[in-house]
Amino acid sequence: MTITCPNCRTRQMRELHFHGQRVDRCTLCGGIWFDHGELNGALSRADNGNDDVGVEHNLGNHLGASPRQCCRCDDGLQYYQLLQDFRVEVEVCHSCTGIWINDSEREKVVQSPRVQSALEQMNQPTSTKTWLFQFLLKMPVEYNVKARTTPWVTYLLLALNILIFFGYNSDIQLAEQVFDAFALRSDYLLQGHHFGTLLSHMFLHGGLMHLLGNMYFLYVVGDNIEDALGSLRFLMLYLLCGFAAAAAQILSDPGSTTAMVGASGAIAGLFGMYLLWFRNASLTFMFFIYQKKLSPMVFFAIWLALNLVGAWQGQGSVAYWAHIGGFAAGLGLGWWLKPSVMRTNPVLAMLNSDSIKVRR
Repeated sequence: MTITCPNCRTRQMRELHFHGQRVDRCTLCGGIWFDHGELNGALSRADNGNDDVGVEHNLGNHLGASPRQCCRCDDGLQYYQLLQDFRVEVEVCHSCTGIWINDSEREKVVQSPRVQSALEQMNQPTSTKTWLFQFLLKMPVEYNVKARTTPWVTYLLLALNILIFFGYNSDIQLAEQVFDAFALRSDYLLQGHHFGTLLSHMFLHGGLMHLLGNMYFLYVVGDNIEDALGSLRFLMLYLLCGFAAAAAQILSDPGSTTAMVGASGAIAGLFGMYLLWFRNASLTFMFFIYQKKLSPMVFFAIWLALNLVGAWQGQGSVAYWAHIGGFAAGLGLGWWLKPSVMRTNPVLAMLNSDSIKVRR
């Protein structure tokens, strides 16, 4: 029997095989009607990380009456939010329990189990465990979706940095020789010497805390960015940000005879990409003894402000301009690549949208 489309009010509904379910779809507007149980069945068969979906019985908030009518019993439909923290609207018939989904919402509905799983991770509250971790180690805790793929390049970079550091750190004379040969010096480079140090300096560190701080932040943001980009592009952009960071530091003090080492410039580039692509993630910040989840925008704004103050005051031996230059490069690359990254990662695009509600 041909039924009437709730949206177009024409008899253009045709049977469609949708993820293992026979449903009714309007050939004009593309909307789909699901009879009772069909939405759960379709979502359980779809590639969305969950093979036992029960969303029909766990809809979000009731949003009011819809102007559309049920295609089965002609009763008025009711707007519901699909999930509690995912602002996607579906329309439900209270009489026959069928569900109408507009074509524009279809992919969001199909991927809603994966979005729900991500939101459960992102919306976890801080705890005594996370407070102790940050209070004792002075490192933030990340709340973000887990990477779908193993971040092999991130692990490789971690291993290389750690192995290289412990290869020279225990011998002071060897450490001096390594730094003389492989650390970056502006004056040498501008005289046409030691071009290889543009790369090698990223794998050297001046002390254990320098190493641990950089490796922790690489571990925190690297897996998600590598997952979004793919391993080869991730490595290329990591190194490119490192080169940009070195260039910024050289331009800030061309005649410097101070050796520059560390992966922080390249990692700062990852911060810029992370800020743009994972804006609904959270990183904790410790205000004296109060731990608070912050958006990447606020967290890295604080980080950038501290680096700008340090660069202005010329404090210590920290390469502030390398941090700033790497971050700027990451922002630029992140902005340029964002459309393609979101297009190839539709769930990431949903998590980066205003459709989700993040609890901080």
